[in-house]
Amino acid sequence: MGKLLIATLMGVFFFAVLMINPGLSEQAIYIGSINPLTGKLAQHGIEVDQGIQIAIEEANAEVKNIKFKLIRRDDKSLPEDAMNQAEQLILHDKVVALVGGYVDTLVGSIATVAEKHKVPYVASASLESRLTTQINPFFFRISHINGVAKPITGFIKDMIKPRKIALAYASTPGAMELAEKIRQELSGTGISIVMEDKFKSGTPDFSPFLLKCRSQQVDFIISALFLPDHLILVRQIHELKVPSKGYLGPWGIAYPGFVKEMGEKAEGLFGMLAWAPGISFPGTEEMSQKFSKAYRDRFGTEPTSTAMHGYVSAKVVIDAVGKLVETNQPFTPQKLAEVIRKTDIVSPIGRIAFDHHGDPKYYTQMVVQIQKGSFVVVYPPERATGKSVVRYTELVELK
Repeated sequence: MGKLLIATLMGVFFFAVLMINPGLSEQAIYIGSINPLTGKLAQHGIEVDQGIQIAIEEANAEVKNIKFKLIRRDDKSLPEDAMNQAEQLILHDKVVALVGGYVDTLVGSIATVAEKHKVPYVASASLESRLTTQINPFFFRISHINGVAKPITGFIKDMIKPRKIALAYASTPGAMELAEKIRQELSGTGISIVMEDKFKSGTPDFSPFLLKCRSQQVDFIISALFLPDHLILVRQIHELKVPSKGYLGPWGIAYPGFVKEMGEKAEGLFGMLAWAPGISFPGTEEMSQKFSKAYRDRFGTEPTSTAMHGYVSAKVVIDAVGKLVETNQPFTPQKLAEVIRKTDIVSPIGRIAFDHHGDPKYYTQMVVQIQKGSFVVVYPPERATGKSVVRYTELVELK
């Protein structure tokens, strides 16, 4: 924990440096943010965007001699628009860094432009391994697929211990890669994936899949789908009385909106998150509470894990700017990228540092269970805030 404490203190120190450095009096630092604010990915894109806004506003409230100027752009959930917006921000608006991004088709487009123009890009929500197979010295990301796959399979092997699993996943690159990693991690464990199916976004009926689950006597269902899909699938599980030890959705379950929409049918379901109000990396509780209050005051709603990913991506850039000021180095996008690569700070989602590919070294999510409308961490054990107390099969049988 010594390094973590030092990293936290450094984050505090850089603000002090900025406040007393006379050479940067009222200098404006332009940061570009690209997210899907409209289109099919708008819900989560807006959350990322709002988290970034809180980070910038927080920095500007604490720094006296420098102002971060955030230029926000909408990629409309389209890769070509993401690329065009990145070009505009770099060439016309002269931003020194890019942040944001939700799903890898959009993130990948932005990363290509960032590399072309040698401007650092810290992606808020990116998972696919392929984006970092080739080293891009200007690309960094807060999340990674391994931080989702390993907790899932660890939870399944260590706590659930089913005999038969069903795997449903979206026909998106990230979901398909997650499914493959789950297969790899469970291979040779004695846990059989007896059936699996791939679904397009917006599938209206999952009953054929669920009837097969029932006939195969599946113990546990992993559903790497998205929030609208879970709404249909969970309702149909109840309607068809599909028994199992549980249902885990890595994306879309651990959201207040899902719990509100599903009511008592959400009880006992498992989801995943890296952070939530009241669930923060040890030692960052004060930072987490400050973010949550600022978010509620600004947007009138509770922040999500997705919003925190946006916040952290912007904090990485802000911290790197502070280190450049501290050492009086020439301020260029290229030099900023070099400093970002050496990042080692503590955030509410955990320790943030990057490997030579730009992937996060320490990113990992937690498995939570919905209990009485709240999220209870049940895995990993060292982060647990409670135990799994309700079996989903019992809820189905009672309805």
